[in-house]
Amino acid sequence: MEIELKPATKYERKIFYKEEWNYKDIPDFITESITSREFGFDHIGNGPNDRYKVFRDGLHLGRFIKVKQPFAAYVSVAYYNKPQRREGWQMSELVFDVDAKDIPVRTCECSEGQVCDKCLNQAKDIVLMINDTLKSDLGLHNINMVYSGRGYHVRVLDENVMEASSDLRGDIVQYIVGAKIPQINTSSDATKLKPSSIPYGYPKNFIKWSRYSIDHLTKDTKIDVNRKLLLDTLKYRSLLSEFDYWGPFIAKIGPRRINDLMNAISRINMGITDTKVSIDLKRILRLPSTLHSKVSMKSTLIKNIETFDPFDDAVPEFVYDRK
Repeated sequence: MEIELKPATKYERKIFYKEEWNYKDIPDFITESITSREFGFDHIGNGPNDRYKVFRDGLHLGRFIKVKQPFAAYVSVAYYNKPQRREGWQMSELVFDVDAKDIPVRTCECSEGQVCDKCLNQAKDIVLMINDTLKSDLGLHNINMVYSGRGYHVRVLDENVMEASSDLRGDIVQYIVGAKIPQINTSSDATKLKPSSIPYGYPKNFIKWSRYSIDHLTKDTKIDVNRKLLLDTLKYRSLLSEFDYWGPFIAKIGPRRINDLMNAISRINMGITDTKVSIDLKRILRLPSTLHSKVSMKSTLIKNIETFDPFDDAVPEFVYDRK
């Protein structure tokens, strides 16, 4: 059966929350800190305007949701002393938000604002790369991955990053997605991207993500370079190494134009995830287990990202009953 990502009706929301949803499906990392978090709701589809909600436990939250059957439900990434006022900030999850409709190098044929299985798979690949870097480079382990309905949220709860400032979170994002451009050797042999004095991970991650972005470029991709440079990049991208030897590629592009290309790719890399979400200490995110009513999909805590398929694991029962 082909799943149509269309809005849920009010009746379908009622059926979902009455017959399928259970407050016990809310992840432990949220229920264990429920009294410190702010909750927000959208009841009619215009955005979360019912905010500053607090609940003493999952049962009371569940009763509220069962009665209200909201268009959308949200929870803060922040912990507060007084969540009903968003006062007394304690710490916040570090979040990476990868929305399939906003991937800057997606290769599907979706119209603007739409998603499909192809761009959702691309978002999953990006999340896997982010997860690997968080673990291997930063040694983080308390990582929860959530399917949001149109993409993925990577929610990090390691204590050594939860108290980080907005500025530090911005630096972490730049590191993880390779948005810092390393020094480029543009001498006559034009051989390597040099680490120079930049911390070790920046060149490595820049090369990794640049290779990913360039591999997904098409002649129609919106990229801030002239048309000839884009076409030459597509023509010679097979010369790119997975590692740090980009000499043949640089030689074909030219030492002057490579700077223009790398600056453009850096901006693409930075757009892989929504940085505003990552640096916002008081952001609210879609509550896992609840319905994303715009696409009739469940926001789902992922147990195994390798095998997770949203079209198998995040489809409400009412979708299969549609005629």
